[in-house]
Amino acid sequence: MNPRTVLRERTDGTAPQVTNMELFFDLVYVFAITQLSDFLGRHLSARGTLQALVLFAAVWWAWNYTAWATNWIDPDRWRVALLMIVLMGISLVMSSAIPEAFESRGLAFAAAYVSIQVIRSAFMVLALKDRTMGRNYAQLLAWSVISGVVWIAGALAHGDTRLLLWIGALVLDLGAPLHGFRLPGIPGTPIEAWTLAGGHLAERCQLVLLIALGESILRVGATFGAEHERVTVDTAFLVGFAGTVSMWAIYFLHHAEEAARSMALATSATARMGRSGYAYAHAVMVAGVIVVAVGTRLTISDPEGSATTAVAATVLGGPAIYLAGQTLFKRSVTGERPLPPLMGICVLALLTPLALAVDRLALATGATAVLLVLAISAGRRQSTTAQA
Repeated sequence: MNPRTVLRERTDGTAPQVTNMELFFDLVYVFAITQLSDFLGRHLSARGTLQALVLFAAVWWAWNYTAWATNWIDPDRWRVALLMIVLMGISLVMSSAIPEAFESRGLAFAAAYVSIQVIRSAFMVLALKDRTMGRNYAQLLAWSVISGVVWIAGALAHGDTRLLLWIGALVLDLGAPLHGFRLPGIPGTPIEAWTLAGGHLAERCQLVLLIALGESILRVGATFGAEHERVTVDTAFLVGFAGTVSMWAIYFLHHAEEAARSMALATSATARMGRSGYAYAHAVMVAGVIVVAVGTRLTISDPEGSATTAVAATVLGGPAIYLAGQTLFKRSVTGERPLPPLMGICVLALLTPLALAVDRLALATGATAVLLVLAISAGRRQSTTAQA
């Protein structure tokens, strides 16, 4: 494969644009996020939450590595577009298997996930041959094969054995970048060797967070439409909508643009910032949005119901997870002390005892109030920056 036929044309100081093919590819992950939200909503237990976390991590890692790959290869070239379409189809198989991934469709989920990782990495090795990045991707391919064996072994097992093996496979997948994809006799690749165009990755992660927020909006509307009109249901609908808007504002009114500028200006630290601030931090934020969507659905469907442990974990835990992602994001990309989201997490923790005394609507209102205050603060900081 001639690299000139698949690689993007890089211009110093200019990030590659996100293409229509990349946006089309992301549509599959709208379905994946919906499936994950449904799975968590049906398995509100410690074991079910751990299972949902494993499935989410795999879905995110498949998307994340694709977002990094398109930093170098050009989806407007026909070979790359064909690759993206193939990955879309396999991602659709993986997403459709989520509801029964720990039952009858474990092999379909694992085989699809492993195929995505191996096919993409193999393509990158061919596209970047005789270059430093080609060596990087060869090591990534090797680790994808190693973890893939464990994924398939888990799919062939049952019950807790499958869960434990898949957790082990994730440890291999998530841990490999931390030691530079080191192999026996082959030194690791430092993160600085990944010549990342930060602006492109920033835009890709902003878009996938929007997808997650959009799924949350759909959940609010669908659940509200299925319920009989009551004052408490109407109020829960407004609270859920306000919470989702607040999450959007906390990120997009100030942090997103500021962080994108930092990524665009960074040089040797770009890939390190991209890994911690986008690959990891945005995963935490998207996970938080999914949990918030589950909590909102539970609240709208029964606003006067008691806030059980499971309900409280989603209603308060979702915003806390989202703010934890914000904390990591801001710290990684801007280097600033992220005091507002940390304070928000503390307030949410203080609201936890209320779950024993109030109904779901009251608890959700308290959680949304925390997000709303932080959203207003983000809006004020943006206004101050614009005036300056």
